[in-house]
Amino acid sequence: MPPPEAPGVPGRRLRGGRAFVAGTQAEAAAEQALVAAGWQVLARRARTPAGELDLVVERDGLLAFVEVKARPSLAQAAHALGRRQRERLMAGAACWLADNPGHGAAGMRFDVVLVAADGTVRRIADAFRAGD
Repeated sequence: MPPPEAPGVPGRRLRGGRAFVAGTQAEAAAEQALVAAGWQVLARRARTPAGELDLVVERDGLLAFVEVKARPSLAQAAHALGRRQRERLMAGAACWLADNPGHGAAGMRFDVVLVAADGTVRRIADAFRAGD
């Protein structure tokens, strides 16, 4: 559901709705690419007390928390993940693991999937670690 319109800010709802649609399309493209590569989707848009996780996937016991970034180009998408968001993702992953034990026997990592406006999808495996 798109975010509600802010009072006195014309067009904000329309921009928010477009961003929501673009985000869900990018997440669907990322999910399709991950499934094609053999990953099993455990959660989509997983809500935790620390924030939302776009995708949680597992393959051969390796658990990956995946952040999806959609921008006009892959280069712009690659620069869209800041320190505060990485910290939020790590906290969200800790919450998800606490509620879903038994995953990640072979380890865990944080991946970023970049989606460009032309539909190009690129995954950065093990994109960051705690302390980066």
